[in-house]
Amino acid sequence: MNKNASTRISILLADDHAVVREGLRKLLESESDIDIVGEAQTGRQAVALAKTLHPAVVLMDIAMPLLNGLEATRQIRQAVPNIRVLILSAHSDDAYVEQAIAFGAAGFLLKHASSHELSRAIRRTYQGETVFSPIIAKRLQRQQQESLDSRGLSKADTGRLSSREMEVLQRIAEGGANKQIAADLGISIKTVEKHRDHLMKKLDIHDTASLTRYAIAAGIIESSVQVTVV
Repeated sequence: MNKNASTRISILLADDHAVVREGLRKLLESESDIDIVGEAQTGRQAVALAKTLHPAVVLMDIAMPLLNGLEATRQIRQAVPNIRVLILSAHSDDAYVEQAIAFGAAGFLLKHASSHELSRAIRRTYQGETVFSPIIAKRLQRQQQESLDSRGLSKADTGRLSSREMEVLQRIAEGGANKQIAADLGISIKTVEKHRDHLMKKLDIHDTASLTRYAIAAGIIESSVQVTVV
């Protein structure tokens, strides 16, 4: 997904703490290419605003009332597949990261990131990259490599994939929904689903989160933004 560098990036802030939203707004409004188009304090509100405002990126907290940020992410991605959702959370538990990936999040950033690191992550997310804080990316790489080793697989297994399957794998790992992948590649959603099934069978991988970890471990996608871990 190539974007013009001069294009302004519309952002929806989703966090249940007003002081956090205010802080994020002040930090991001100083960036010349970023516009805050809305704020949501619940997951349901985030979904509703995403559907009406169509922001380029939703900056999503996890712990929110009425509907948590992970489920809100899934509903947004289902309703408007071209919206990119970047999780911004104080929690980096494996379960949260796995579910965020499975639900179509384009990345997972920790809240202690600086304003520069956050704006850089937003731009990379907008450009179509998958963005994780280094501590999370390293953990994903380690987990997938351990999984590959335990099953006798390696990066060389990508050689068994067709060119189209590699394209689909990369877009899955970048957080693309079937509808968006189909549009990007000029194929039907049914064909995307077939390629996804073939990928899982060839790689002996059975869920989106594991496909993403495989793509990271195999070097198919660039996965991490330089965020200082303290």
